[in-house]
Amino acid sequence: MNKPSSLHLVVITMLITATMTMMCQATTNNLHPLILIPGDGGNQLEARLDRDYKPSSIWCSSWLYPTRKKSDGWFRLWFDAAVLFSPFTKCFNERMMLYYDADLDDYQNAPGVQTRVSHFGSTKSLLYLDPPLRDATSYMSHLVKALENGCRYVNNQTILGAPYDFRYGLAGSGHSTRVASQYLQDLKQLVEKTSSENNGKPVILLSHSLGGLFVLHFLNRSAPSWRRKYIKHFVALATPWGGTVEQMRTFASGNTLGVPFVNPLLVRPQQRSSESNQWLLPHSKVFHDRIKPLVVTPRVNYTAYEMDRFLADIGFSQGVVPYKTRVLPLTEEMVTPGVPVTCIYGKGVVIRRRFWCMEKEGSMSNQILSTEMETAQLTC
Repeated sequence: MNKPSSLHLVVITMLITATMTMMCQATTNNLHPLILIPGDGGNQLEARLDRDYKPSSIWCSSWLYPTRKKSDGWFRLWFDAAVLFSPFTKCFNERMMLYYDADLDDYQNAPGVQTRVSHFGSTKSLLYLDPPLRDATSYMSHLVKALENGCRYVNNQTILGAPYDFRYGLAGSGHSTRVASQYLQDLKQLVEKTSSENNGKPVILLSHSLGGLFVLHFLNRSAPSWRRKYIKHFVALATPWGGTVEQMRTFASGNTLGVPFVNPLLVRPQQRSSESNQWLLPHSKVFHDRIKPLVVTPRVNYTAYEMDRFLADIGFSQGVVPYKTRVLPLTEEMVTPGVPVTCIYGKGVVIRRRFWCMEKEGSMSNQILSTEMETAQLTC
């Protein structure tokens, strides 16, 4: 699962204060339009099932789940509270899966599953991941309200959203990334349109987490003259420029991100298949210590330099080639974007720096041992 955790919501609150301090220094007439780019799982995603879809069980039959669909068959795939119930968790997993096609050198949806991102150019799909459960799934709603009330921004006029299919990612030069590349094209058009509708003022791009990686590559793939004309500032909140150790747990054991009642092993296949999740694995350019491992097991330890072996040893050998050929070259493209950049990170947030593993029948589940969350245990 990719849902922003309660920790993310705390960080969003921090973002409100930091962003308002920056944005509200200007007068009302001098506000620059703002485009929000969410993090992993930070916007709604819709799906539709066609005749090629083969449910794995009767629970996943299109006539049974989901119970609510639009007249044309589209329904909200992410986030839907039904995922909390085990039979539907499996349905969610198979519908969210991506598959790597070696012949096409690209990722694609599961057979019979069509997906789309709703409300591109609007903040609507970023405010609440499940509108009927606003309190539990609020994402950027507090931020938007704060900017409206404190800075006199106007939602969907001077604050816009650029949601995307967060399962897909970019890749190194020469590799196909149809979905993510189209997103960068759409983002460029949105920036130009937003600037034009606001008296030609350059735009502020404000990203969260994974969204910052997309913005960085978006800017670096744009001409310097275009950046000077259309980009005022790039504000990156909690962007994992070098990946995150937590992602190793996601691949090994699955990760519910605090969502109750969900077995992490049920969502692990989908999380492993996500192209963008490989992008978030720790990079050796940042995690460059060869002495201190990130994952400790009785037989072998893993640093960021052994990521391909780690993927193979946890039973995900099919991810090794895409990781080595598509993701690793992408990490070499981390160069400054040539626009003003502000990076915002949390203070006093304890993070996991290392996992250790106890072998048990080849399965992977997770138990947190340290109260400070400096280390954690994986049962592998």
